[in-house]
Amino acid sequence: MATLAMERLERSELRLTDKLEQFLLTRPETPFLAVDLDVVDSKYRELLYHFPCASIHYSVKANPAREIVSRLARMGASFDVASRYEIEMCLALGIEPHRLSYGNTIKKSADIAYAFSRGVLRYAFDSEAELRKLAAYAPESAVMCRFETTVENAGWPLSKKLGCDLEMAADLLLLARELGLNPIGVSFHGGSQRVDPTQWRRPLRETADLFRALAREGLMLDTVNMGGGFPAPYESDDAPLSQYASAIGEALDDAFGSSHPYVMFEAGRSLVAEAGVIQSEVVLVSEESRFEETRWVYLDVGTFGGLAETFGESIKYRLRSARTGMPGPLVLPGPTCDRRDILYEKSGYDLPLDLECGDRVEILNTGAYSSSYASVNFNAFPPLRTLCL
Repeated sequence: MATLAMERLERSELRLTDKLEQFLLTRPETPFLAVDLDVVDSKYRELLYHFPCASIHYSVKANPAREIVSRLARMGASFDVASRYEIEMCLALGIEPHRLSYGNTIKKSADIAYAFSRGVLRYAFDSEAELRKLAAYAPESAVMCRFETTVENAGWPLSKKLGCDLEMAADLLLLARELGLNPIGVSFHGGSQRVDPTQWRRPLRETADLFRALAREGLMLDTVNMGGGFPAPYESDDAPLSQYASAIGEALDDAFGSSHPYVMFEAGRSLVAEAGVIQSEVVLVSEESRFEETRWVYLDVGTFGGLAETFGESIKYRLRSARTGMPGPLVLPGPTCDRRDILYEKSGYDLPLDLECGDRVEILNTGAYSSSYASVNFNAFPPLRTLCL
């Protein structure tokens, strides 16, 4: 069976930053996520360089570590927030409310009222019920309608739950005007970990058509929030950000001509994934039968400990071990008693055959959606620690 080859790469090809390498040598108690803040800094600067006219909103849910949010705030970033609690954290860190965009389309009335009372004036919606809550509890605020768009080749799809169809979006934006709100544009998100730079073309054409249709109704929109989706290098290296910038620029030209709308991005994964590494310990190496070649290598971190994106083996992280023996096939479960707590069973992973209990295994590029997905108390395991360097 073909195996996922990244475990067979030379260790030098899977090298982390010097700061992370030196920290791992101190062998803190596992499991933990270590984050190099300088990488976050570099990724943010790279995004600004390639999209100089866009507003970059860090998607706080990707990794809500206060050190990350503070570093990005000092660099001038804005923030996409999805809950009252993320708003409270940002405000406590001294971030001005005008830098916050409440992008979750599912909000309690009380949370809308709280956000509005603290000065947050930009909200997303995708239904009439949500729109009427905004009119009641955040009057005259700037609002954006999220419409649904589906793309292929997204490692973590986001279709169906969020977003309405385009016809409803048009009706809701007109209703927003009637309700005394300030409709400024639309948002869409075709899925996280998008590996095809051309897949912003269709939703931007749909956006331009919607803007023109509403302009004929006297409603002038000028903002498009393209969500996130820029990928991290998990099982393979993806196209450079420059290719995404070029493709999106061409898509904007194709859809809007020379008069581009104001562009927002909700960047999360692309800013923090490569900054982080999870170090785990091998708890058990076992076989299900004496005739079975595939070992079960149990780690002290699993799907409930922060690696929820391995459900369905959707996100395939690179693994690293200090062992140098011949690699062999394995199943990679986590430490809990739940049958679903298996990271990889069918994807063809292997690790050295001389791997033993107590050895450490590093899971690379795990700075995004790991600590924020970790269970609080399943089997009484504590949440995954985040250590920012």
